[in-house]
Parts: sequence; structure tokens; C-alpha cells
Amino acid sequence: MERTTGVQGYYAESAERLGRMYESVSFEAVHGALLDLLPEAPARVLDVGAGTGRDAAALAARGYTVDAVEPVAELRRVAERLHPGSGVTWRAGALPEIPGVRGPYDVVLLSAVWMHLRPEERSVAMGRLAELLAPGGLLLITLRRGKPPADRLMFDIPPEEVVRHGVEAGLRLLRTVAEGADRLGRDTVHWHAVALQLG
Repeated sequence: MERTTGVQGYYAESAERLGRMYESVSFEAVHGALLDLLPEAPARVLDVGAGTGRDAAALAARGYTVDAVEPVAELRRVAERLHPGSGVTWRAGALPEIPGVRGPYDVVLLSAVWMHLRPEERSVAMGRLAELLAPGGLLLITLRRGKPPADRLMFDIPPEEVVRHGVEAGLRLLRTVAEGADRLGRDTVHWHAVALQLG
């Protein structure tokens, strides 16, 4: 992500358009299959690859303390403009290391992020995310599935691989959900959700 100029360039150039697109679908619609797992507020949440801030702002509005990490400066600027006064702390950073971020967090959320990690980065990233979780903390990941687009680095990663990396990092599986069709109407895209827990 941070080191992949093509990916970062795509999101930088498309930040305004992506802001309109992402914000057209609600946090509840995107994450409905996992919302019952969220701890009661207040709790500490990290949104990794926060994009235009839809999820981070929605979580903050529910009473959570939210740190949002996004490697693309243009997306961070859109997020701050769209969600002023949300209470979210916006910061630069990217997987697999997310330098400078300190846990523990009760929830770590990755929405449409994991697909950008190269195979050799995924176990490192999972280990880092596990380090950031509090005991009993949740790691919630949504996976974009389908043939990757040609204009940026992306992989079709099955939930079974994510679960395997999670177990290797000391997490246990709570739930996988095949969520089906894309909420933005893209015929070639479908989604899976994975919920893992530390301890």
C-alpha cells in the first residue's frame, strides 16, 4: 500500500470520486453481518485503511474512541472535510507494519484493505494486527472478492487464508459471512466478512 505507487496514485487521483461513492453506502449496510459483535461503547477502535472516513466517523458517533489510519493523504483530507468534529484521530500509516500506532484496541477494522497486501506481507500484517489487540479484542475484515481490476495492485484473497493467518497469529475464528453482491452494483465484485478474536 504505502510502498505501491500505483495503488496510492489511483486512490490519490480518485479521492473525490471515491468519497462520493463510499459515502453513498451506510456503515450499517456494509458491516451489518458483524455489528452484533461490537463491544459496548466506550471502547477503543482502530480503522486501518480508513479511506474517506465513513466507518471511522460512524463508530465515533456510536461512542467509540476511534483512530483512523490511511496512507493516502488525499483520502485523509477528504475524510477530514466530510466528517468534521467527528472526534476521530486521523493519521498516516499503512500495513503491514503500521508504524507508530500503539494498542491495545478493543476492535481493529479493515474494510476493503486486505486485498492490497502481497502474499509475503499478509502474515506480517496479521501478526502486527494481533499485537494491537487487547485481550478479547476483535479483528473485523471485509474482503473484496472477484477478479481484481487491472488498474491497481489487488488480489482475490479467500477467507480461509485470512483465518489461517489469524490462527497462526494467536486469534480464533468467530465468524465468516459470505455477504454476496456488491452494494455499489458492480457485477464482478462480491464480499466476505471475517471476524477473529484474540484469546
